[in-house]
Amino acid sequence: MSVLDSIIDGVREDLAARRKPLAQVQEEMDQADAVRDPLSKLLSSEMSVIAEVKRSSPSKGALAAIIDSAGLAEQYENAGASLISVLTEQRRFGGSLADLDAVRSRVNIPILRKDFMVDEYQFFEARAHGADVVLLIVAALSQSQLNDFHQLAEGLGMRALVEVHTNDELERALEISPAIIGVNSRDLKTLDVDAQSFAELIPRIPGDVVRVAESGISTRQDVEFAQSNGATAILVGEALVRAGDPALAMRELLGLDRLG
Repeated sequence: MSVLDSIIDGVREDLAARRKPLAQVQEEMDQADAVRDPLSKLLSSEMSVIAEVKRSSPSKGALAAIIDSAGLAEQYENAGASLISVLTEQRRFGGSLADLDAVRSRVNIPILRKDFMVDEYQFFEARAHGADVVLLIVAALSQSQLNDFHQLAEGLGMRALVEVHTNDELERALEISPAIIGVNSRDLKTLDVDAQSFAELIPRIPGDVVRVAESGISTRQDVEFAQSNGATAILVGEALVRAGDPALAMRELLGLDRLG
C-alpha cells in the first residue's frame, strides 16, 4: 500500500466518524461567509504566495506546534499572502476543521481547505466551514471523480486547486480545464521530492491558468527556479511554520528583503 493509499484510508475512517446528515450541513452552508474568489488575488502579482498552516507531515513528522492557527494566518495575510492553505487532515498533518473555522474568523483573504477530497460530503463540509478553494489530487481520483468533484466545487461557488505530479496526471487535469493547477514536486505515493517536476510540467500548463509550484520550496533560489519555469504562485508551509518570523521568511522567499 502506498503512502497516499494509507492516508486516504484514514481520511475515510475519520469522515465516517464525523459525518452528519447532509441537510444539516447544507443549513450550515447557508450561514457561512460568502465565497471569496481567489483568482484576483492570485493574479495580482508576478509571484503570489499560498501560505500554509501546517503542523506536521508524513515525510518530516512534527514541524511546529501552532497553538494559534488564526494568529499565524493573520501574520500571513499581513505579510501579503494571496491565499491561506489550512490543513484539515488530522492523522498525518495534525490539522482539523476547527483550524479552518478559526482562520476563517480572522482573515479576509481566500482560504484553501487542504485535505484529501475523496467523498462528495467533504465539499459541502468545506463550504460550510468557510472554504473558498479545495484541493483535488489527481493521483487520488479516477477521471470521473476528478470531473464530478471539480464540477461540484464550482457548483458550490468554490475553486479547485488541481494537483499533479506526473505528465499523465497533468494530461488528466487539463481535460477538466481548471483555473488553478499545482505541480507538487513531492510524489505522494513515495514521498520523494524532485524539483525537476517544475521544469518538466509547469511549462506545459496553459498561460491563462494559475500555475502553482508546491513542495520543496525553502529558499529564494527554489522560488527563482520555479518562477523561471513559469510558476505564478508558490505554496509554502514548512519553511514558514519553522521560521521564527513567518513574515520575514515570506519576504526572503520573494526577494523583498533585498529592497531598501
